Parts: sequence; structure tokens; C-alpha cells
Amino acid sequence: MARRSTSGSTGSPTGARDRTPQPVRLRRRTFGDFVKAFLALVALLVLVVGVPAALATQVGWPLPRSGSLRDWLMRDITVETFLHVLTVVVWFAWAQFTACVLVEAKAALSGVGLPGRVPGAGPSQLLARQLVAALLLVGATAASLTPGLSQLGHNAQPNGSRKGTVAAAQQTPGPLAQRQGPAGSAADAVARQADRLAAQADRGTGTARDGGTKFYRIQPPEGRHHDSLWEIAQRHLGDGRRYREIYQLNKDRVQPDGSRLSEASLVRPGWIMEMPGDARGGELVEMPGTPLSPDVRQQVRDYARTGAHAQDQGHGERAGDGTGHVSPSARESAADGHGPHAGPADGHALGLPEALVGAPLLAAGLLAALGRRRRQALWQSALGAVAGRHGVEPPTPAGDAQDVQDALLVGADPEAVRLLDRSLRALAAALAAESRPLPVVYAAWLSHGDLHLQLAQPAGKPPAPWRPGQDQTFWVLARADAERSADVDTAAPYPGLVSLGTMDGSRLLLNLEAVPGIVSLSGREADRAAVFASVAAELATNGWSDRMTITLVGFGEDLTALAPNRLRHLDGIEALIETMRAETRQRRGALGAAGHDSVLTGRTGPARHTRWAPHLVLLAAEPSARAAAELAELAADAGRLGIGYLVGTDGGDLPGAAWELRITPEGKLLAPLLGLELDAQLLPAVQQRAVVELFAGTDPDHDPDGPATTPPFLVDISEQGRPAVYARLVGPYEIIGLDTPDGERSALLHEALALLLLHREGVHPRVLASALWPRGVTEDVRDALVERLRAWLGTDPDGTPRLRADGNGRLVLARSVVSDLDVLRSLYHEATQGKGVDSRAVRGRLLTDALVLVRGPLLADRPEGRYGWLTHEIVDARLPLLVADTGLALSAFHLEKDRAEKAIEALEAALRTAPADERLWNELLRATNATGDPDRLRARAADLLARSGARGLPPRTEALLDELLPSWREGAAAG
Repeated sequence: MARRSTSGSTGSPTGARDRTPQPVRLRRRTFGDFVKAFLALVALLVLVVGVPAALATQVGWPLPRSGSLRDWLMRDITVETFLHVLTVVVWFAWAQFTACVLVEAKAALSGVGLPGRVPGAGPSQLLARQLVAALLLVGATAASLTPGLSQLGHNAQPNGSRKGTVAAAQQTPGPLAQRQGPAGSAADAVARQADRLAAQADRGTGTARDGGTKFYRIQPPEGRHHDSLWEIAQRHLGDGRRYREIYQLNKDRVQPDGSRLSEASLVRPGWIMEMPGDARGGELVEMPGTPLSPDVRQQVRDYARTGAHAQDQGHGERAGDGTGHVSPSARESAADGHGPHAGPADGHALGLPEALVGAPLLAAGLLAALGRRRRQALWQSALGAVAGRHGVEPPTPAGDAQDVQDALLVGADPEAVRLLDRSLRALAAALAAESRPLPVVYAAWLSHGDLHLQLAQPAGKPPAPWRPGQDQTFWVLARADAERSADVDTAAPYPGLVSLGTMDGSRLLLNLEAVPGIVSLSGREADRAAVFASVAAELATNGWSDRMTITLVGFGEDLTALAPNRLRHLDGIEALIETMRAETRQRRGALGAAGHDSVLTGRTGPARHTRWAPHLVLLAAEPSARAAAELAELAADAGRLGIGYLVGTDGGDLPGAAWELRITPEGKLLAPLLGLELDAQLLPAVQQRAVVELFAGTDPDHDPDGPATTPPFLVDISEQGRPAVYARLVGPYEIIGLDTPDGERSALLHEALALLLLHREGVHPRVLASALWPRGVTEDVRDALVERLRAWLGTDPDGTPRLRADGNGRLVLARSVVSDLDVLRSLYHEATQGKGVDSRAVRGRLLTDALVLVRGPLLADRPEGRYGWLTHEIVDARLPLLVADTGLALSAFHLEKDRAEKAIEALEAALRTAPADERLWNELLRATNATGDPDRLRARAADLLARSGARGLPPRTEALLDELLPSWREGAAAG
């Protein structure tokens, strides 16, 4: 039930219509560059070495060598005295300039952090910076042939103005280079951000200490595009990325037209935006002081009052970095409904964890894996794998688990996963058809629907429909081309890709198995754990891999419940080193024996489906110095062997680390040397436990003493319990008790009612919106539909609405609104666990009534293109099992009285809805055998054999036929 826009699956909060990645022009070293570098070197030598040498040889020691200071000061001022004083001043100036050179050289060579400021230097430090930069222009390691990943999404400027970006190069190992260009280096960006934070700290809480609060009124789009928060921030704050500050100041406040700002990209003419205190520009309104019309002045005053109220509640508790980023702790408290921004209209409303809502690939993988596990548990229960638990109802999640499930439903983008998987496999097939090897891919970007692959080195022209990207190390596939590509039967070429976060609307996936060494992750332990959990969960459940081994050390033992076949947990680092030493030897030997130079060439061979699966190690505990050295040795050849290492560290220095990442308390994933600053994809501890709880609940043995077979909603099946609204879902969709709505919204209202009927525990409004509008919809449209649905359903005789919101804000139907599926569950439950247990006559009547309700599959006549959310449900598996259980119970009821024909009739009725249920066929063979007609039994066996096809009969069915009809194999062989 994905909430997606047509732009792709990046989860960007801003519009990005003009931010398509542009080709990066590589800057070649010119003769002028070498001349500048030589002149800078000469200038530095003259100023740093020549000046003190000249002073020492020509002037000598300027201070007196003997006598008291008083006597020296009382001497007559001569030309020599003046020269000595001037010499002292020059020595001080030289020392200051030399300090500036050292500070600037250290900062430029390390590429990390800001250059320190030498007190009183001013122009001297600026001159030193320019000379050092000119000298390092041709000699520093920040220049090569590979553009940085950080350039994607940054080389297009707002308002359509595009500026060239200078490509920086990599330092081996590591394909990512520090970004340079018109906006300055990454260090300059950090410096600007630090200056802005300092200015905000001086201002206190933003606008509170300014002369007047500033507002902006959204103007109609006369001669320009519709306004956006990005463009407002660009015009009035000088940086479009500061739109988050405007959003935080104004979200969920009532606008003059009665609506609210709920998403950063949705603003309307006539709305009023409170601005940060440093906003500038002629279109701003300052209160007090700006001449306004009476109506507008009153609107601004009313809006200002809502802002003061919100700030009184939120400024003291909201944790952030001054640029609109809220800290993980603040996000979690708001997501749990306890923070200062909790509320029905809030982005974190009703307990939905935004960490999962904003992780479409992770959410899609978890949701798909959860559905598979639930279906598997249902079939295991039905086939008797768990004794005495036939007809088991999967537990309904509650609390944090329910919130997480809703977040998965809202955030999941299965279409993006499908396109990514199809695109990568099609690429592998196309290269194999051309007898070309798979190139080493370091990373992938999902940028506004397009897929960008960054290669370790140029690999020639990509096969169509792929095209070259911004240089020879980028291959790009447009979303439209990906949608037209066909499914191919080939191995997943890059199963080690995993999401790390987003930057400017583009989602980065790092290929862990291709890293030439270790990826280190530093930061606070809790923040690191959230990154590790997200990486482990996505790798364990993603849809673009086949087989994989993921070894966890130092965290996440419970995460093995997500994928027991992929995830394994080791107790300590020593066990890990021993395991990986053996694994490394084995892989080297296997590659040598097969004649492959890497696992990538092995994946395109005949054994591609069974060999060369990646082995990824996630080590959250910091290793000792000795263990780190051993891991570095093992990881030296890991990229070729398909082994990847992600290792946590409290500091930043880890032997063998090819790429160094750092997670901040504000949720930023930084790689300063690589020019990356991502909004990290996280799975915090609370959500991690809830996810594990969801998966653990699929195990039939998880809670053997719980009420496993009690439906979550039972109806009164007596005459007195006749519902006011009755919907028939099992078969063609039909509603009794309501008038058919007029207009185009009728289909939406019917679909919304069906979703609510299948979830009697309640439906989150955002889940409802993502189900009905998978590509996204505004809150006002969603709320309008809910009001129409409420009006359509009406009220009960006592005036109670038939659609209401519960204490958690979820939409819940009244008990007077019932579906035939509710009645079917209630009839079966009453027949097998209620009154039917003590009364044979009652049991037979209830089971017969239940089977009569079955008119076909669920929503048999649903229109094509709608009800896509059913793919995330397991009702398509639960309904056939419920019908089969009912048919089996009614068959047993008739066979007790030797009514074989009645039993056969009941089983055949159940088979029309559950044709693949092995239990029904086996019972049908027994009932047919009870008629005493061998020819009829033989015909039934032949029919069953024909239906089984090439798969053959299940072992239990074969054993039953051996017992009832020993000659059936002869007939099968003759056929």
C-alpha cells in the first residue's frame, strides 16, 4: 500500500522538477595551473624562508644582548634603533603568516574540518589560503578521473540556473571524492553552516529577539511557477536548503483558508509563512511596522498568535541543529505521540514512526517478508504442523507493533523495489548476451525515478537502454526505460546494495560487498545501532537479491527472526575472525578452481543460482587493536571475494577502513572525505523491537497459550443481531442498506469501506490514503473523502456515527456495519467452539449456513487497477483456509452419519474457493471411497492426477491413495 509520487521512490520532502543530475565536466590541469602553482611555491618560499633568512643575515638580533631594559629604552633614537624596532614588527608578522600557512596547509591536506583562525591574521590568512590552494591545485590527492557520488542531486541549481561542477577525484581506496565547485568545498559549506548556527545562537530563539516577527504571504503564480518553500528560502534566506526552518515554524498551523501546512512542498496562494529572523527581502511583512490592508493585517495577527502558542509549547523541548533537523530523540518522542508536536495533523501523528515511513525500500522488503511469513504460518497450521491449532487467526498487532505495521504500509514502495530488481537483472542478462563481464559497482542512486550506477572504473558503453552518465564511470537508466524492460531469469548481480540515506531527494545505496576494504561507522552507540539495524533489516528482506549470508556481531540477536535463512548471530569478535578466516580461504580456493577473477564473473556462469552469494559482516562492537588489524588483513581482498565489512567504532581511526562514515545525533550520515552528507536511514531501538515482534508473532508456537483461534471480531448471528449495513465481500462486491453514491467518488467510497471491513481493529488515516492513492494525495483530499464516507454510512438510531475515530485516531466502523466475512468467521467459531460443540444439530446448521455464504473469491469483481493494497494483505490466504476448514468440518459432520453424498457436496463447494487445498482433496477421496464405488474413486484419482500436472501428488495424498486404491500407480503409468 505504497505512498508514492511519480517522481520516484526517494522520499524527498521537496519538489525536484529542476534538479535532474547533470553531466560533470572534468577539470584538466592546464599550463596556467602549473604556472600559478610555481609562483605560489616561490612566494611561499620567499615569505616563509627568505624573510627570516634575510632578517637574520642582514639585520641580526634586534633586541639588546646586555644591559637593563630601562637603559635600553633611555637611549637616543637613532636610525639603527628604528630599524631594530621595525625588524621586531616584521618578525611578528612573519610568525603570524607562517602560522597561517601551517593551519591552512593542514586543513587542505587532511580535507577534514575547518581551518583554524589565527588571531588578528585577517588578510594574512586569506593570502596564505590562496597561496596554499594554488600550490595544491596540481599536487593534492583531491583530483582524479572519478566524480564524487555527492555531485548527484547537487549540480542543478534552483530556479533553473545550472552551474558547472568541478570533478574531484578519488584517493585509493574509495571511489568517492570531495565535492568542489561554485558553492565552494565541503569545508566551506560546513563553515557557512557554523556561522549560521552561531548567528542563530546570538539571536536566541530565532525571531524572538528581533525588532519584529517577519512573515511572508504566498503570492499567486503570476508569470512564474507556483511558489514553494525551497524558492522562498532561496530568495529570503539565501539558501534553499533552509526551507526546513520555514517548515518547522509553520507546520500544522491553521492558515486563513482553514487548511494547514502538512508537507513541505504544498503551499497555496494566500497562506502566511512565519520566517526566521534573518530573512531579508522586499516581499516580507514585519509586525509591527509594515503598512497593510486591514484584512491582511488581521490575518497576519491571527496567524502570529498561533505561532506564539506553538513556540511556547515546542521551543523548550524540540531538539535540533538550528536548520530544521530534529534530533532522533525528539523524532521518536513525537512519533510515539508524547512529544510536543504529537497530534492528529502532525507528520508524526498517531504514533507512526517516520523512520520507516521515509524508508520505502526497507519498508517494502519488511512488508513483503512479513506477508510471506504469515502465509507460511497459516499453511503450517492448516496442514497440522502445529497440533490442535487448525483455523488459527494471526494475532492482530497492538501498540508499537501496530504503529510499525502502519508505517510499513504507508512507506513501502514495492514498485521501486520491483523496478530496481528488474533493471539490475536485465543489465546482467544484456552483458552476458554480449559476453561482457559485470562491472564492479560501488554504489547506486535512485534519483527522482532514474537509476544511476557508479562503477569502480570505466567499463565501456553500457548496453541499451542504459546510457552513459555524467562521465565514463556512471551508467544511467531512466524510469520509463526500466518500466518497459521485461523480467529475465538470471542471478541478482548486486545483492549487496543497501540504502544508507537520502541527499537532496536522491537515495544512496552502497554496495557493501564491493568496497575495497572495511566501511567504518563512528558516532554514539545508540545512533550507530540504529544504522546497523536498518542495514541488517534491509539486507535480510530486500527484493533485489537471491541468496546471502549476513553475520551479526555485537548487536541485533533478535533480528534473526526477520530472516533465519540469511541472518546469523555470533557471540564475539574472536568467533567472527575464525569464521571469516576460513570463509576467505574457501572463497579464494573456489575462485581459483573455477578460473574466475572475482565473484562477479562467477555469477554469470552456469552455477550462478547456487554459488557466489555475498557474505556481509556487520560488526557493531568496536574491535580491539589486534582484532582490527586481523580484520583489515582479511578485508584487503574482500571486494573480489564478495565479502563486505561494516564495522562500528567510537573514534574514526580504524585500520583497513576504505570508507569512513559518521552518524550524528541529528540523524545525519557524514563522510567528509567523500563529500557526503545524508539524511540517514535509521531503525531506532523502539521500532527495531516492534519489527521483531511482528515477525515473532507469525510463529504459531510464539504464544501457544494465547487465544489462537478466536477471531478478532464476532457478530451477533441471531435474528436480533441483524446489521444496519451489510456488505458482501466473498464473491462479487455488494452493499445492502445504503444508497449507491453518485459520481466518480463511488468507487473510492466502496474501496475505503472494504478496507475498513477487513480491518475491524481500525485503519490509520495515512494508511487509508496510501491505499486509495498509491502515488500520494494531500491531507485535505483525504479528509474530504473520510467526511463523505462518514456521511454515506450515516448514524445508528441512537445518533452514534457508524464511522468514528478511536482513542488513537484510527478510523473504526460501528458494530452495526458488518460483512459476510465477519458472519462467516462468527458462524465457524460458534459451530466449532461455541454452541455447536454441545449440540450436533446446531453445529450442522451453523456450518451449512457458513458454506452458503461463500460465493467465490474475495471481491471477485473488483475493477482492474484498484484494490492494489490487497497484495499486502493475507486475507487471500486466510479466506480459502477458512472455507476449507468449514467444508472439512461439515464433511466430518455428515460422515458421522454415513452421509457420504452430503459430505462430497460440502467438499466440492469448498473446493470452488480453495482448489489447491490438499486437505480437501484427501477428504474427498475418503468420502468417495465411503460410497463403495471403486470406479468413482478411480475417476476421482485420475482427476486429481491430471490437476497435479508435472509437480506430481503430495506425499500424503500418495500414501492415502496407496491405502484406498493400491492399483492407482498402474493407471497413472498407463496414462
